[in-house]
Amino acid sequence: MSPWINYHHLFYFKTIAEEGSVSKAALKLRIGQPTLSAQLKQFEDNLGVQLFERQHKKLILTEQGKLAFDYAKNIFRMGSEMYEVLHDRLKPLKPTLHLGALDSVPKQIVLQLVKHAFRISPCQITLSEGKSDELLREIASHRMDLMVTNFLPTGIDGKGLYPKSITKKNVAFYAAPKFRSLRKGFPKSMSGQPMILPTYDSRLRSDLDHWAKLNKIELNIVIESQDISVKKLMAINEMGLIATATHTVTGQVLRGELVEIGQVQGVYEELFLVSAQRKIENQIASKLKESFIV
Repeated sequence: MSPWINYHHLFYFKTIAEEGSVSKAALKLRIGQPTLSAQLKQFEDNLGVQLFERQHKKLILTEQGKLAFDYAKNIFRMGSEMYEVLHDRLKPLKPTLHLGALDSVPKQIVLQLVKHAFRISPCQITLSEGKSDELLREIASHRMDLMVTNFLPTGIDGKGLYPKSITKKNVAFYAAPKFRSLRKGFPKSMSGQPMILPTYDSRLRSDLDHWAKLNKIELNIVIESQDISVKKLMAINEMGLIATATHTVTGQVLRGELVEIGQVQGVYEELFLVSAQRKIENQIASKLKESFIV
């Protein structure tokens, strides 16, 4: 049988975490510091985990503490919501879903993912974009439910993370119509041409480097970017060629803004949905990962 949680102690713990110290929390709560320290110790003993550790006279949340803090915030937020609902002040909040995506992930994929989530259940979605290491920290600490990425961590960085492939497409070079003549003699015609390539945060960049080496092609990199929208805009403005999967530039090709120069043999753009192991699953995230595919 699970131990009974003392919600006074939970509130004290939440306040200490928010204030960053027992002394500041004691002032806010208007209780004695020794009393608050004792209550925190009793709460940790009851849970059987250490919630804080001291570093340079500061209280730092442990990994278990971070998880408990997230739950505490949600518990008291729901308590406030319950009071408001009982007094007809607002409608109950929808289930929440926090999605993350690398800057390099096509916005069309993110749009499809959000639409699919809404088909599963009405919900409130938070979208975050950023670099791989930033989003992985959010996933690992359970502050994010799912992450869309084309880069999978290995070794200790990938511990406790569960990826699922949602698409794997051939990659081709695309450019403004003025580069159309490069189709002749492809891929050798790529040598020395201005290129807008992804950074090494993406596996695609390493694969393109390998492809160029095998084909003895000199890469003339003028711009590096992870943002596919930026790369497409620059390619349309004749600043260079981009290498990407077909589905990311369908609209631009149909409008004649970009043309395909040639397919990069053996190089693919693969996207994954990544989740972290957790005791209480977000049901929408779980169903989304099971059913979503591009």
